[in-house]
Amino acid sequence: MNQATLLVNETSFQLEQCLHAQRKAFNNLGQEPYQERKKHLFNLKKMINDNRDEIIEAINKDYGNRSYHETLIAEIIPVTEDITFNIKHLKKWMKPQSRKVDQILYTGAKNKVIPQAIGVVGIITPWNFPLNLSFSVISAAFAAGNRAMVKMSENSIHLTRLLKQISPKYFAIEKLAFFEETGEVGIEFSKLPFDHLFFTGSGMTGRKVMAAASANLTPVSLELGGKSPAIIAPDYPTEKAVERIMHVKQFNAGQICVNVDYAFVPKSKLNEFVSNAQTWVKKHCPDIHSDDYTSIIDSKSFQRLLDTLEDAQNNGAEIINLSNQEPDAFARKFPLMLVIDPSEDAIISQRETFGPILMVKTYQDREQVIDYIIERDRPLAMYPFTNDKSLADYYINRLLSGGVCVNDALFHVAQHDMPFGGVGASGMGHYHGYEGFLTFSKLRPVFYRGGFSSMKFFMPPYTDFADKALKLVAKLKS
Repeated sequence: MNQATLLVNETSFQLEQCLHAQRKAFNNLGQEPYQERKKHLFNLKKMINDNRDEIIEAINKDYGNRSYHETLIAEIIPVTEDITFNIKHLKKWMKPQSRKVDQILYTGAKNKVIPQAIGVVGIITPWNFPLNLSFSVISAAFAAGNRAMVKMSENSIHLTRLLKQISPKYFAIEKLAFFEETGEVGIEFSKLPFDHLFFTGSGMTGRKVMAAASANLTPVSLELGGKSPAIIAPDYPTEKAVERIMHVKQFNAGQICVNVDYAFVPKSKLNEFVSNAQTWVKKHCPDIHSDDYTSIIDSKSFQRLLDTLEDAQNNGAEIINLSNQEPDAFARKFPLMLVIDPSEDAIISQRETFGPILMVKTYQDREQVIDYIIERDRPLAMYPFTNDKSLADYYINRLLSGGVCVNDALFHVAQHDMPFGGVGASGMGHYHGYEGFLTFSKLRPVFYRGGFSSMKFFMPPYTDFADKALKLVAKLKS
């Protein structure tokens, strides 16, 4: 047996042992009451707040340079707000729901739907927002009363090791455990018979995760990505649209699954769009070597962006560097770029960009936009920019996407009282807020038969009374 096989076997054993311990604790202790769940949520928030600086620094090391302010905006603040939101609403969410009973045949009975924990949740987290995309899922799983095992990304080594170090101070291993990716962990993790498996990442990997989970009939939530379009209508001020689109396109160096992947711009406004983009970048991102400008996560991703630009140029696109600086491979800093009207054969026309490169497509009328988007995979988000409500509604009604921002981009994700999730190739399932609680709960129907039951009149041998009564019920229900 070679070394690689031994490592796989050891990894598999450790994962199975942890799952066994968590499931045993769940089975022995049963459903967690409100106060217990609330305590775990408070501890989860305390774990972040007590170690905030260390967490920010660990993420910074993993990136090479991650803007301190972006980590606060996109990781620390939304996660702690999410946990607070869950605590505030938890008692209401946990309350059993009364449901109607068919009183004709089941007189004297009662129906309840009881939200109950399902057990152990497996969470596979990507590198781009490693704290947010792990702890917001943990928060939902804990609100629902579950236990969690979290497999972090190979690009989040510093954060993973920090979380493994500090987590036992707040949670027993039977409640929460983190695992570092060493090359085989993700594969073995996906094979475990979790009660629910939650994956955030690429569509290609998501398909493999779903296939592995299917062997155990493990239900999955997949938060994927795709090519999310912005659509600038002729009536909308170009400068304002550019400001909002470029803001999110530079955020985290564009490495966001729900970012604007490409923008539809009226052909007559293309020059105005480019000019405004150049002005915006000059004002807000004058130096890509600033600590406020985040690095590309690794050399492979950096090279992929370079290859994407070269391929676009070879496929007829005009490349516009919005900065006076060139990509820096050593620091992995990549300036904001526009790619104008590439052919459909170009890589950027087919695959999610996941970087500070914005494809721009010009159009003449709205049906051209509809036809283009509807022929492709359903995106994770759609961003119509228009002051015409009927036009916004037209796009929302004709084009299905995971979520929508009207006259902005990205920030629907930060709304804790709205579900977040994809559709089709961009994912399945929802989380955040109440929908997150539901994702990790079993809405268990319970029928209570009363002391008196009318069903005793409808047992064989069927009497003349039963025959007439059933015919009457059938007639009333028809």
